[in-house]
Amino acid sequence: MSISRTLALTEELIALSSITPDDKGCQRRLTELLEPLGFACEAITSHGVTNLWARRGTRSPLFVFAGHTDVVPTGPLEQWQSPPFAPTHRDGKLYGRGAADMKTSLAAMVVACEEFITAHPDHGGSIAFLLTSDEEGPALDGTVVVCRVLEERGEKMDYCLVGEPTSAHVLGDMIKNGRRGSLSGHLVIKGVQGHIAYPQLARNPIHQAAPALAQLAAERWDDGNEYYLPTSWQMSNIHAGTGANNVIPGELAIDFNFRFATASTADGLQARVHAILDRHKLEYELAWTLSGLPFLTPHGALSGAVAAAILAETGVHTELSTTGGTSDGRFIARICPQVIEFGPPNASIHKIDEHIEVRFVDPLKNIYRRTLENLLAQARPTEN
Repeated sequence: MSISRTLALTEELIALSSITPDDKGCQRRLTELLEPLGFACEAITSHGVTNLWARRGTRSPLFVFAGHTDVVPTGPLEQWQSPPFAPTHRDGKLYGRGAADMKTSLAAMVVACEEFITAHPDHGGSIAFLLTSDEEGPALDGTVVVCRVLEERGEKMDYCLVGEPTSAHVLGDMIKNGRRGSLSGHLVIKGVQGHIAYPQLARNPIHQAAPALAQLAAERWDDGNEYYLPTSWQMSNIHAGTGANNVIPGELAIDFNFRFATASTADGLQARVHAILDRHKLEYELAWTLSGLPFLTPHGALSGAVAAAILAETGVHTELSTTGGTSDGRFIARICPQVIEFGPPNASIHKIDEHIEVRFVDPLKNIYRRTLENLLAQARPTEN
């Protein structure tokens, strides 16, 4: 049985065991396909991380496909029904690590470009690819580095479509037009260790911190807005004690995280946390990590083009959403006014037996191609 060009390329990419941050030759293979289409391909490396910037044309508007070639670790191999890097078909699904996140998207982007350029060799504007092998890891040497290089060179994006798996149930039912920010804190409440039988000679940090933690958990940080749910604060880890049942601990350590909307700022949230802790007269140390600012693309040309492509291909009326975790869109949004994420269903991502339904593979490619047609087939050519 013959398989489609997109499905064959997806299988080829899955077979490359590109566990973050090792690209395993994925970008080299994509470069081999993009260069004959007229893309100038540039490798941008940082601390062992491989990134690819490939651009066709010099005119505006510049449309960018963005994504990552790295995948998360497999987990226990014995729990997979088939080897994670041996693409396998069962019951109408393609199994393999990266099938949904996001090697099908990468294959669909490339084949969509092949078809679009063949049909519109003199299309308006320019097309580019921004690919990294450091999205599933620390994300310190990937997309953020490429965006910095582009900004320094004065290369301006107009539209960016990130191929993250955004669909919820069927292909096209959800696209992301923004993501919440992520702000983490490591909090240490200081006490005085002592014998549990002599509490007057000690100071229990668990008892002292409990009212403040209850207030933090109950606090309404904002009301969200048209696109975002209210900001949330959650504790992820908490530890105190020596392991003995007769010792009052000397300190309590807590890890927490804000997922915050554009209705709040990182500085404002930090100030409010400190005010609550100070109000309870706690002795503490608090270290902050801001891993991503929120971004939002209101409904406009890009979201309209993607939504129209989805409707034409699948008959599905898509929903704009800002739910989920962070993505590299947070870096791209700093230099690109319109960033949208769209890809296949995400129910199996990062799981054992990750998969995609084969029936979605070619429609995904067609939606990407239709998006290019909606934005560039009739685009007015201007020099950047």
